[in-house]
Amino acid sequence: MTTTHPHVSSPVGPGLRVMNKVPEATATFWTIKVLTTGMGETASDFLAHVLNPIIAVGLGGIGLLICLALQFTVRRYIAAVYWAAVVMVSVFGTMAADTLHVALHVPYAASAPAFLIALVAIFVTWYRTEGTLSIRSIRSPRQELFYWATVLATFALGTAVGDLTATTFGWGYLTSGIAFAVLIALPALAHRLVGLGAVPAFWIAYVLTRPLGASFADWMAVSHERGGLDLGLGPVTLGWTVAILALIAFVAVRRSDTPRGELR
Repeated sequence: MTTTHPHVSSPVGPGLRVMNKVPEATATFWTIKVLTTGMGETASDFLAHVLNPIIAVGLGGIGLLICLALQFTVRRYIAAVYWAAVVMVSVFGTMAADTLHVALHVPYAASAPAFLIALVAIFVTWYRTEGTLSIRSIRSPRQELFYWATVLATFALGTAVGDLTATTFGWGYLTSGIAFAVLIALPALAHRLVGLGAVPAFWIAYVLTRPLGASFADWMAVSHERGGLDLGLGPVTLGWTVAILALIAFVAVRRSDTPRGELR
């Protein structure tokens, strides 16, 4: 049974059929998403070490704009285009959160609530405008703007929360990663057992992928003195990138995440 909402806009004009531009939330989707969060974390830190931080942020911003512009020009979901945009959001979102902390000395205990407020504001505006927060109704430029603004906010929030637990709370990266691995299972359980809606369950889990992936990537990269495996930022970034590319190639060939139906 479908319902309508008085504020839902027509996705496209006559003769301009645009398919949903966000993939199905399959197991592969979540795996790639977690990998992009970890890769974005270590790539951002690696670039900040080898380049001037201001130059790194500028390059990250340019890369993000290019990938988003390409994503907006296509009229259907294309795995390589979509995930390239997600990767750049991950890198730039990490830089945004880290810049507030390192350059402007904003504590994670302050930036995390600020990013949460920004995310809630985007959700409220999106729902009041479109009548849904479903990822299966991303068909117009305006809906895409809301979607990618939300994705960027979730990355910034997740970065701040992950660093808050790992450093400010002193949990360390491995303990933080394990904690978020447990937490990310709760929305799915709540959906199955107590009737939490599919859409809120999705977005709660989506936020948690950021600190989950970043915590494990940092644990692999940082020194033994910081409780890590000391593999290095460059090798970890490269390894996670290879895994991302392999999975993107897999879904592009199999088309296993091609959008279908509508999330309710």
